[in-house]
Amino acid sequence: MFSGIIADVGTITKAEDRDGGLRLSVETKVLGMDDVQLGDSIAVNGVCLTVIKKEGGTFTVDVSRETLNCTVGLAAQGARVNLEKALRLADRLGGHLVSGHVDGVGEVVSFTDLGESWKLVLRAPQTLAKYIAVKGSITINGVSLTVNEVDGAVFNINLIPHTLAMTTLCELHAGAKVNLEIDLIARYVERMLTAEQV
Repeated sequence: MFSGIIADVGTITKAEDRDGGLRLSVETKVLGMDDVQLGDSIAVNGVCLTVIKKEGGTFTVDVSRETLNCTVGLAAQGARVNLEKALRLADRLGGHLVSGHVDGVGEVVSFTDLGESWKLVLRAPQTLAKYIAVKGSITINGVSLTVNEVDGAVFNINLIPHTLAMTTLCELHAGAKVNLEIDLIARYVERMLTAEQV
């Protein structure tokens, strides 16, 4: 589990083909790798990946073809990525509960400078629209955010300068694709409601 509070922006330094999947090397400056063990999970752009090797400030993960088919932002050498280590039970939950399992890929409709903040408007896949609620939580490229307005599958987020400075969200533009993870609680509520109808 994660919180959606980004600890560092890393760089994919190597992306090697692995039978259709990829083996990625990710360099981090401030994530802190001393307490990371092989087999631990790190969220990379919101995708939960398993550390298979680490050396200094670089860690290595394997990404399956299935994961690549369902996400964006993991295939390009040189790409900057949002990083977060898995939560420990004693950690503060500064964002919301995030599983690191991307539910779909959204598209940026517009990204507007409002002066003291930025307004990010996105379009979610239609199948995810029912899970997105005003003042509810959503994860975009691994970042825990609060939804301001919803109109069908289109919703918007208000981003403060600190969030833009500490994540890769500052690089977004109209037409950009993003990883979306809906609120964990919304997913389970829907499952409970539909299970009663079976």
